[in-house]
Amino acid sequence: MLAMMILSGALICGCGGGGGSTSVPTPAPTPTPTPVVAATPTVTTAPALGGAVIVSLASSTKGSTIYYTTDGSTPTTSSQVYQAPFLVSSSMTVNAIAGASGDTTSGVAGKTLAPGVASGTLIWSDEFANSGSTNAQPNPLVWTYDTGNSGFGNSELENYCAWGSNTAPCSSASPNAYVGTDGYLHIVAQSPSAGVYTSARMKSQGLFSVLYGRVEARAKLPESQGMWPAFWLLGNNIATINWPACGELDVMEHINGSDSPLYVGGAPPGYDWVQSSVHGTGFDGSKSGTPYHPSGFSAAAWHTYGMIWSPGKIQYYVDDPTNPYETFTPSTPQGGTWPFDSGPQFLLLNLAVGGSWPGNPNGTTVFPGDMQVDYVRIYAN
Repeated sequence: MLAMMILSGALICGCGGGGGSTSVPTPAPTPTPTPVVAATPTVTTAPALGGAVIVSLASSTKGSTIYYTTDGSTPTTSSQVYQAPFLVSSSMTVNAIAGASGDTTSGVAGKTLAPGVASGTLIWSDEFANSGSTNAQPNPLVWTYDTGNSGFGNSELENYCAWGSNTAPCSSASPNAYVGTDGYLHIVAQSPSAGVYTSARMKSQGLFSVLYGRVEARAKLPESQGMWPAFWLLGNNIATINWPACGELDVMEHINGSDSPLYVGGAPPGYDWVQSSVHGTGFDGSKSGTPYHPSGFSAAAWHTYGMIWSPGKIQYYVDDPTNPYETFTPSTPQGGTWPFDSGPQFLLLNLAVGGSWPGNPNGTTVFPGDMQVDYVRIYAN
C-alpha cells in the first residue's frame, strides 16, 4: 500500500510491502581540463650606460613562473627563477621558459647578448642627485625597503621605516632615508624615545639586480656604540631558496666606534677598520672574511668601498680597485657551496642599531647616526 502524506508543504512518499527506493540521478563526471601550453616568455633589453643592457623577462600566461639560464644551456623547472631585471655588460646567451600550475611548460625563448663593453666603463649608477630645495625620496624605480622590527636574524633593535611611512614609531616628517639637498643619500638612525630606534634598510630587490661587474659605493659612516652600517648584495633567488643558499656579498660592514674589538680577526689598538665577507651554504663566520685596517684609515671619512665580481672570483677593495685586499674563489668555502655564479644579486644599503655583533647602544651613542652615500656605481669588468 502506498501512503502519501503532505507535511509542511512537502510531498513525502512512504513505500511499504517490501518497497522500492527513490532513484537518485548519478552526477555527470567532471571533465578533465585540457592542458594548456604556457606562453613562451619574451626576453627584452633596455639600454644602460656605456653600451650595457638591462635584461627583462616576461610571460603573458597568468600566474606563470619563468626559469632561465645565462650560459646558453636549456632551462628546466630547476633553473634560476626570474625575479628582477638584471644588468649585463659581457657576452652571454639568455634562455628562458615559462611554466604555470596545470599547464605544459612553454617553448624556449633565447637571446644572445654581446654588449662588448670595455673594462672599466661605467654601466649603471645612482648619483643621488637632488636639484630641489627639500629632501627627496630615493629613486622608487630602484629602491624599496625592508620594514618592521623583526630583529632580522641578528637581534637588531631598530624599526626599519620606508619613505613616507607614518606607522609608529616611523614618521614621514623625519624620514630615515632621503636624498638631501647636499646631493648625498642619508640613512639616519634615530631614537624618538627612550629605548626606541628607527632607521632604514634600502634594497633594489624586485626592481634591479646585477650579474658580474665592479660594484662600489662612496660613503661616510657613523661611528658610535651600536651603529652597524653596511653596503651588500643578496641573490635574487632568496625568494625561492632562502639564505644563505642564495649567497650574500658584504662589500662593507662596520660596527661601533673606531677602536672596537668586536669583529672577526682583530686589529692593532687604535686602528679603525671595515670588513668585507661572503656567505653561502657551508661557509660563514671565521671563514667568510677579514677586516681592512691600514694605519691612518678612518671610516668616519669619505671612502669608496668596492667589489670586483667575475666568474669564479670575488675581490674587495677600499678606494683603489687595482689593489684588492681580499679575494674569494670557489675553493675558499672549504667544503661549502659557492653560489655566486648562479644568478644576479640585488643591492642593499642599511644602518642597523644594536644586535648580536655590535651590542646595544649606550650612554655614549650619538643620535641621530647618519650614514651618508655619495653614489652607487657599477663598472664593466
